[in-house]
Amino acid sequence: MLYKINNGAVRFGAETILENINFEIRDTEKIAVVGRNGGGKTTLLKLIAGEVDLSKRDSDEDIYIAKAGKPEIGYLKQTAFEDDTISMEREVRKAFQTILDMKAKMEQLVHIMEQDNSEQNIQAYTNLEERFNYLGGYYFEKEYEVVIKKFGFTEDDKKKPLSDFSGGQRTKIAFIKLLLSKPDILLLDEPTNHLDVSTVEWLEEYLKSYKRAVVIVSHDRMFLDKVVDVVYEIEYKTSKRYPGNYTDFVNRKRENWEKQLKDYTAQQKEIERLNTIVEKYKNTPTKVAMTRSKLKQIEHMDKIEAPDRYDLKAFHASFMPREETGNDVLSVRNLEIGYDNVLSKVSIDIKKGKKVGILGGNGLGKSTFLKTLVKQLDPLGGDFSFGVHVQIGYFDQQMAQYTSEKTVLDDYWDEFPNLMQQEIRSDLGAFLFSQDEVFKKVSMLSGGEKVRLALCRIFKRRPNFLILDEPTNHMDIVGKEALEAMLKAYTGTVLFVSHDRYFIKEVADHLLVFEQGEVKYYPYGYEEYMEDIAKRKEGMDDFSNENTGVNQLSDINSAKEKYRNNPGKEKAKKERKIKKIEELIKECEDRIEYLNNDLSNSDYASDYIKLDEIHKNISKEEEELLAYMEEWDQLQLEIESLD
Repeated sequence: MLYKINNGAVRFGAETILENINFEIRDTEKIAVVGRNGGGKTTLLKLIAGEVDLSKRDSDEDIYIAKAGKPEIGYLKQTAFEDDTISMEREVRKAFQTILDMKAKMEQLVHIMEQDNSEQNIQAYTNLEERFNYLGGYYFEKEYEVVIKKFGFTEDDKKKPLSDFSGGQRTKIAFIKLLLSKPDILLLDEPTNHLDVSTVEWLEEYLKSYKRAVVIVSHDRMFLDKVVDVVYEIEYKTSKRYPGNYTDFVNRKRENWEKQLKDYTAQQKEIERLNTIVEKYKNTPTKVAMTRSKLKQIEHMDKIEAPDRYDLKAFHASFMPREETGNDVLSVRNLEIGYDNVLSKVSIDIKKGKKVGILGGNGLGKSTFLKTLVKQLDPLGGDFSFGVHVQIGYFDQQMAQYTSEKTVLDDYWDEFPNLMQQEIRSDLGAFLFSQDEVFKKVSMLSGGEKVRLALCRIFKRRPNFLILDEPTNHMDIVGKEALEAMLKAYTGTVLFVSHDRYFIKEVADHLLVFEQGEVKYYPYGYEEYMEDIAKRKEGMDDFSNENTGVNQLSDINSAKEKYRNNPGKEKAKKERKIKKIEELIKECEDRIEYLNNDLSNSDYASDYIKLDEIHKNISKEEEELLAYMEEWDQLQLEIESLD
């Protein structure tokens, strides 16, 4: 046990946010905290980080927080940097201050041992070296370079002052610094926000191999499925632990609920049967003993509570386009998009009823493409045209920042002045603005509430072509599922940008992928797209290895076709590679263990040249081990995609 909350509660004034919280972090667990927006997830992270305190209770319950030793807890905070004038490199490298201090101390001890190789000095050096190794002291420079690159920063960026970066980039820099500081418990609140798909995929692998505990609050279901092995759900202000990833949690919760309902129903029927017997014979003298026995039987039952209803309150609206389009909805030809410079060139034809998801890295023009289509930006070249009767409903990310001093009711009513109040209230109620909530000022709404209000306006107009830019930002999982259901039932056409791969998988039947230098169209959904990428990559890798020097296009296509039609052979080849890498990992770990034993060898206690040589060999082996583990993780992912 690394960290434990027992019967915890958090109150702010008269409002109870959390109660009866039992939460435990064990060893290197990767834990997800899930629940509705406003349910207390972030409050729980702040409690673990020590930013809020447990509330006292007037009871005999044992209420406490327990820790094993003094674990270092790292929490990503949305705060400004102390000095905006220093470079990104200097700020990030502050994460290594502990390692650098330890390195200096180890060098100092080496000089001391040259004069005094006492057992005390040797033990001090050995203890320090073990901690240095645990923190990654022998390969932190390589890891620093990898993380900087994976988050999309260049060599030139490292020299820029922090003041030159946008808000999203500054959040990434703070995130990088936190990851590299390697706390014993890493707390992450919505870590995939502001990250493109490729960075999220890298982060998944990094966190899976992170040798310490991680606690994650996220609405990214695919991310949780790939990273976590424990889920805590916060529902009705309290928590419950489920083993497994997010999908396991959903299945286990449903199974538990169904079993409890079944057991509760069966027990209620049995109680009703026994009570019927008692009522029937309670006034019969010869049956008194029997009726008393039945009453005792009821009294001694372990009563099964009715299961709590699922907290699945979500917006719901079934709407159809007011008017149908023709078969051709949008035609784009060599459309050059950007502000001053061309970011990408797009060509695509979108037909009626298609749902096209847009994927790609940040800064390649995905949102710019949508803004160009709705004429918020002028094209830099090429052209596009809409088909007949096309009526657009456009959702922009900025709608989550919309503000007004009007109430929700008045703001919506001003948009549709011809509607009766009952219809206005009905529309808003479908998007969870009911009773007194309609009298909230728009300026006081959360980002998720503003998104719901914007969608309510858009859907009321019943467009036949939805153009949506990150509609699920600020939504909890239940809200995303509600929007997924609406879009899948919608008979019109949809073009949308999202970084939520699960949302894309559920909604999109076609993909438009922005890559460096080109934009590609795929006439199928996300799962087939990922399968195709894996097959093409493996096919080209094997072709390159087995057919060196042969570059004919027909041969390449033949190799790709061979692997496309023989996934069993492809999987077997990967499994053989994994087995070989596992052997190499074992050999590498054995060599590291042998070298660490050498460090403790008293024969080398004063042989500083030998000790320095051992340290260098350990560093080399650690780097090699890291490379093997990265390759192993990548092969496992590719096998999963084949399955």
